[in-house]
Amino acid sequence: MREAYHVELEQLADNLAEMSVGVAAAMEKATRALLDADLALAEQVIGDDAKIDDMRAECEEQAYALLALQAPVATDLRTVLAVIHAAESLERMGDLALHVAKAARRRHPESALPEPVRPYFAEMGEAVVKLALRAEEVIKSRDVEAARSIEADDDQVDEIHRHLFSVIMAKDWEFGVPAAVDVTLLGRFYERYADHAVSVAKRMVFVATGKMPGYGADEDI
Repeated sequence: MREAYHVELEQLADNLAEMSVGVAAAMEKATRALLDADLALAEQVIGDDAKIDDMRAECEEQAYALLALQAPVATDLRTVLAVIHAAESLERMGDLALHVAKAARRRHPESALPEPVRPYFAEMGEAVVKLALRAEEVIKSRDVEAARSIEADDDQVDEIHRHLFSVIMAKDWEFGVPAAVDVTLLGRFYERYADHAVSVAKRMVFVATGKMPGYGADEDI
């Protein structure tokens, strides 16, 4: 019985890791749609968002079933609780990729990004996808040091996000208010995506140590 129970716990973690890969793919595609004004790719991200929602629902259903039927304690209980919270963060990461894709669709056939800011978004897109994939590795390994290093890597995204404000506020900004609003919102989507990846990593630290590190990402998008 206990052996089957631990198999279920491992399956729960595997499903969460798969979800992390899914949201990484969503943001990678959304970023390409944004940079290339690729309507078909944006539509693909938008259409696939329901799959990410379904993955969260499946993770939560499994987790609640384990709570109800097995009454886990200690590390096992922390694992189940961490999965419930991490699945929520991962779904929100998927939602943020969805917002990026919708911005690309809304401005099509034009680009939502003026030329001067495109390199920053390319860099942020690459960075946040790596964070999501590293979160997947941490979910599988429960490596505390690897989890903590994700928070340090989040600083790169924060720095770019801050720099975008100086770009759109500069006197030589010639693209108008609508473009500045787009850049501000899109930058926020990437910054929040990275914060949620950090949140997932912190949940894995909680599983391994029983202590929740200081929280960085608040709960809204």
